[in-house]
Amino acid sequence: MNIFWFRRDLRLEDNAGLYHALKSGEKVQCIFIFDKVILNQLEDKDDARVEFIFDQTQRLKSELQNLGSDLWIYHSTPNEVFNSISKDYTIKAVYTNHDYEPYAKKRDLEIFELLDKKSIAFYTYKDQVIFEKDEILKDDGKPYTIFTPYKNKWYKKLTEYYLKSYPTEKYFQHLNSSENKIKNISLEELGFEHNVISIPPIEYKSILKEYHHNRDIPSIKGTSKISIHLRFGTVSTRELARNAQGKSEVWLNELIWREFYFMILWHFPHAEKKSFKPAYDKIVWRNNEDEFARWCEGKTGYPIVDAGMRELNSTGFMHNRVRMIVASFLIKHLLIDWRWGEAYFARKLLDFELSSNNGGWQWASSSGCDAAPYFRIFNPYEQTKRFDPELKYIRKWVPEFQELNYPAPIVDHKFARERCLLVYKNALSN
Repeated sequence: MNIFWFRRDLRLEDNAGLYHALKSGEKVQCIFIFDKVILNQLEDKDDARVEFIFDQTQRLKSELQNLGSDLWIYHSTPNEVFNSISKDYTIKAVYTNHDYEPYAKKRDLEIFELLDKKSIAFYTYKDQVIFEKDEILKDDGKPYTIFTPYKNKWYKKLTEYYLKSYPTEKYFQHLNSSENKIKNISLEELGFEHNVISIPPIEYKSILKEYHHNRDIPSIKGTSKISIHLRFGTVSTRELARNAQGKSEVWLNELIWREFYFMILWHFPHAEKKSFKPAYDKIVWRNNEDEFARWCEGKTGYPIVDAGMRELNSTGFMHNRVRMIVASFLIKHLLIDWRWGEAYFARKLLDFELSSNNGGWQWASSSGCDAAPYFRIFNPYEQTKRFDPELKYIRKWVPEFQELNYPAPIVDHKFARERCLLVYKNALSN
């Protein structure tokens, strides 16, 4: 028997690793592991992401049962699970899809070594991106650090071959026929509670045509909110790229940005904890905890910033244009370390993805690859005039913004801008 290990690919259709596992001809048992190493680090016990993953595993379980198979669900560590399975069953190989984040790379190396000692093969495949690792490199063989030439090479390399679906359904007869010998796990048994945040459905085709016009306007439905589905693999990135071709290059470029940041973190792992450009680690941050708390709560006295933070806290999402505004404000108006904001987003965003979150925050702080120059400091008032001129977005999330009880601005924009320029200049001139 072979094992297929679901991770960031929670779907049966067009799943590279599952396809190869089924095509091998051996019976395939699908498993999912609620990894205690990851879950134990989560602060909020009503974390909507955990409930989303839980719901998706229940859907997969039902789909597999309808095919005469099942999904074995574990709440443990991967090491413990594979030690247990390999004792109870004769396993020839374990199949899964690539993961690129530092913890995942370490975990997969440990699993490879554990299985290797038991003479069990461990196969992993590219699934959550079109191009990965070293597939898009400069002519000199070095990784790109500027997006536009990376994007141009990405398009140049793209052929139908890279967008083809993996027809898993052709081999469903190779799914292991078994009743689940492991009882189902409840959300409560995982140590988490139900929450009230709703997950948007997979809908994106209707917004493609006008995406380039509408994507910067936070008060309208101009974006797809498909990022959580992309993050956990409930939709195929190949399908998304195929459907975007010829309809919205701007939307497709967002998928390419995601792959660009995957590639950056793969080649430059130091960027996870430190500035991509080392000189920016010399910046002396103010890191005022009271001001950080006001930013988190959406009480800075800047309506567009407060609206974004309240949208995030209430829904688990934040409009992409507003993400840039609130990040710039925290870093450059309040001079708070970008890693504080990155960690808050990591805790609150349903679509949190380490590489994109890190890349976005380093872009805003000017410390990342292809980042905004340090003297580019968003003016929240000008951003409001451009992207929320009728104040529809602000009125929705900050209805009291014109009332006496609304706080005065936490800092004067002109003063904050000049202070930021001085602090950055001093750090980078040393």
